[in-house]
Amino acid sequence: MRLLLASTVLSAAIAFAPQQASRLRSTATSSLEASKCGTYDYDVIIIGCGVGGHGAALHSRSQSLTTAVFSGNDVGGTCVNRGCVPSKALLAASGRVREMQNEGHLSEFGITVEGGKESIKYDREGVAGHARQLAERVKGNLEGSLVALGVDIVEGRGVLTGVGHEVKDGTSGKVYTAKDIILAPGSIPFVPPGVTVDEKTVYTSDGALKLQSVPEWVAIIGSGYIGLEFSDVYTALGSEVTFIEALPNIMPTFDREIAKQAERLLIRDRAIDYRTGVEHVETLEVDAAMVATGRVPNTKDMGLEEAGIETQRGFIAVNEKMQVLTKHEDGEVVPNVWCIGDANGKMMLAHAASAQGISAIENICGRDHAVNHDAIPAACFTHPEIAMVGPTEEQAIERAEKEGWTLGKSQGSFRANSKALAELEGNGIAKVLYNKETGKVVAVHIIGIHAADLIQECANAVAAGTTVQELSMMVHTHPTLCEVLDEAFKGAVGMSAH
Repeated sequence: MRLLLASTVLSAAIAFAPQQASRLRSTATSSLEASKCGTYDYDVIIIGCGVGGHGAALHSRSQSLTTAVFSGNDVGGTCVNRGCVPSKALLAASGRVREMQNEGHLSEFGITVEGGKESIKYDREGVAGHARQLAERVKGNLEGSLVALGVDIVEGRGVLTGVGHEVKDGTSGKVYTAKDIILAPGSIPFVPPGVTVDEKTVYTSDGALKLQSVPEWVAIIGSGYIGLEFSDVYTALGSEVTFIEALPNIMPTFDREIAKQAERLLIRDRAIDYRTGVEHVETLEVDAAMVATGRVPNTKDMGLEEAGIETQRGFIAVNEKMQVLTKHEDGEVVPNVWCIGDANGKMMLAHAASAQGISAIENICGRDHAVNHDAIPAACFTHPEIAMVGPTEEQAIERAEKEGWTLGKSQGSFRANSKALAELEGNGIAKVLYNKETGKVVAVHIIGIHAADLIQECANAVAAGTTVQELSMMVHTHPTLCEVLDEAFKGAVGMSAH
């Protein structure tokens, strides 16, 4: 079967996932007993149990707050069940296939595969099973941690009633009360108008993760990190890929210098082509189409209007403490209601949601806290990986001009790194952006082997306000990949790295 896919400009819209079945599962003797203030069922109720809701629940219990979570049927949320966790399993398996079929790469190690690359086979169902089993295992671990700490899990979708401190089970209608309510509903894939998804031949990342087939030719609509990761999977397993990107550049949200490197390493040398900035130019006859045009908040039918909360494209406005505001412009604080994760739109990453959840609990406990989103790293788990923390170089230039400071830039190369060369993975760079006046690290962008692991040192530096002068004098293990960063730090202050 072939699909006729027109290349068109894609725009934003709001969608909503169906509610889940509901029942209460009491996990501890604390269930429904009086909260500390004695007037509510719980100190904290959390609507949503993705990584953000889970992190908030754990921290809530660590502060001895009675806690309930409305999980739907979805402990772990998108990340664990339909996102970052199973996708890493697919990338790991397909990466092994790519590596074993790369005869030139193996021969440089002195390795020969008997029968050549044609002898390397994979079992599609086995690869899909690896992803499914990993998701189930991690989901079980998360659920077990909630049970162990005495969090009550309500297997329904929580809905605000419009009455302060109340949350209603959307299926049973039962009302629960809490001193504070945290909204953590997460997000769902955005499907552009005019695109009909069946999750078989036209699918979102939800369907792609099931790996029901490996199409001969697949069009991926959108070239963000989701589309890039799946292009890595598909080409490793033998598919041809065509990206369709509405914006003028491929990988439009990435630092431009890194995007150019990624185009060379991840696209040009593979069975991938792309169309950018397109209206209706041509019709492609493909075997499948994956819609990877981003995500939208899962905030519909949550009772927000009844609670006096306006949304903007589905996003809930919050202040730096994660307190919900009545509207995005000049909104007032909604007492005792908080929002974390994808639904507030600050940073649509699982670990950002977790950080926001912990921060919300800190503020509930009366300890002022704000998340530094500039210090939260992100990664794209392609081969090689891409990772970043802080603004792109283009954004940093604008910020420096606006705030009146000078931007500095220094690079390290994987091509000069002993460990990377030992792995025959010398492609890539690490780019450090810093304030020339203060020396503080502003941002770091990396493309290269294990970039996702290397970025954490940089994120910690941004969070701590560490200077390139301080970093240049820190000792990095030899021979390791982190010496790529050492080279960049030393270069920023005019030192040489061996």
